[in-house]
Amino acid sequence: MAFDWQPIWLTLKLASLTTLILLIVGTPIAWWLARTQAWYKQAVAAVVALPLVLPPTVLGFYLLIMLGPKGPIGTLTESLGLGTLPFTFPGLVFASVFYSMPFMVQPLQNSFESLGNRPLEVAATLGASPWDRFFTVVIPLARPGFLTAIVLSFAHTIGEFGVVLMIGGNIPGETKVLSIAIYDYVETLEYGQAHLLSAGMIGFAFIVLLTLYLINGRLHRSHQ
Repeated sequence: MAFDWQPIWLTLKLASLTTLILLIVGTPIAWWLARTQAWYKQAVAAVVALPLVLPPTVLGFYLLIMLGPKGPIGTLTESLGLGTLPFTFPGLVFASVFYSMPFMVQPLQNSFESLGNRPLEVAATLGASPWDRFFTVVIPLARPGFLTAIVLSFAHTIGEFGVVLMIGGNIPGETKVLSIAIYDYVETLEYGQAHLLSAGMIGFAFIVLLTLYLINGRLHRSHQ
């Protein structure tokens, strides 16, 4: 039987889009959590971290309710003529963004907090605006945190199973990602295909983590 590449490309597409959206959404959240003294900061941080402790099926179930035709988000998307998101690729992206949020926000928050106030104060005395300070001071100094957040978010999205199964189901070419394909092969006793995809994911995860550690180690030595 010919090898089916479609779940691999679909998974890479999902991981790339999810990581890009998380970078745009998660950066301001991480910056706010790192800088604010608001009394509800810990509550927001707890909401962001929920996917780390809740079973994926629990998150998937409530996301399915929210995105469904009677849920608040589903009602909104239907009123806009967009239909509902469950069992569609956009629905997978929405669920993946929520599920992988802590893997983007927490490394960035830790990196921002480690900077302290001194670099920003120096930049301010030189007349840099808040935007200038963020893009010319914060981002370069927080580069290891950005690298860690991007790599972990991308890799975590590739390994998702419970959430994508609950929200996307198993529609070939639309929502059948790599983890679902492996599950299908195991169910139909096609262990050769399952071995091939599973070994590929193990190798990918090892290479990603090894590369991340090597680059972060080099960046750490360069700042010493």
